[in-house]
Amino acid sequence: MRHVGIRFSGVEIIDLLKAWLATTLAFTVLFSGGLDAGAVGFAVLAIISALTAGVGFLLHELMHKFTANRFGVAAEFRSNDFMLVVMILIAFLGFIFAAPGAVQIYGNITRRENGLISLAGPATNIVLALIFLPFALLTGGILQAIGMYGLLINAILGAFNLIPFMGLDGQKVLAWHKGWYAGAVATAVILVAAAFTIMGA
Repeated sequence: MRHVGIRFSGVEIIDLLKAWLATTLAFTVLFSGGLDAGAVGFAVLAIISALTAGVGFLLHELMHKFTANRFGVAAEFRSNDFMLVVMILIAFLGFIFAAPGAVQIYGNITRRENGLISLAGPATNIVLALIFLPFALLTGGILQAIGMYGLLINAILGAFNLIPFMGLDGQKVLAWHKGWYAGAVATAVILVAAAFTIMGA
């Protein structure tokens, strides 16, 4: 297997930090109902958002990059600054549209490699959802809150990115292997259903 060293440029690090912070802020605003939670409540929600939505986004993009590097091609994350602002603004309206940026790949790859690179992101969110699941089953406390939000957000991120539309990971995964695509979608949908069931219980 070809392999290139994992390197981060200064621009990439700044873009990752911007996207992580903007994602955290947007979800904090969403969870707080438009800044109605008070200073302490907002700070607590910011921590929860950073550990669930922020981490989910960050690891999703990093796994795209690391997998591409394993196949011997360079890859760097670039933030979409316009969409970062839009994401934060619409959070005040009570919903989220998260498109903070994407990993750009430089080099030639096969359809299989492209499929695996694309699958790495949503698969990471699925794994994170499974990690958060036991905490979501706890009774009360901040750990349960982190577990519930982490399960829900990462399950939705995994499922959403597997939609087979232009620009999303799902289109490239489906073009590579229908079996792997179906398995990933089924797992993500089951986790989304489990998250809503737990939160509604």
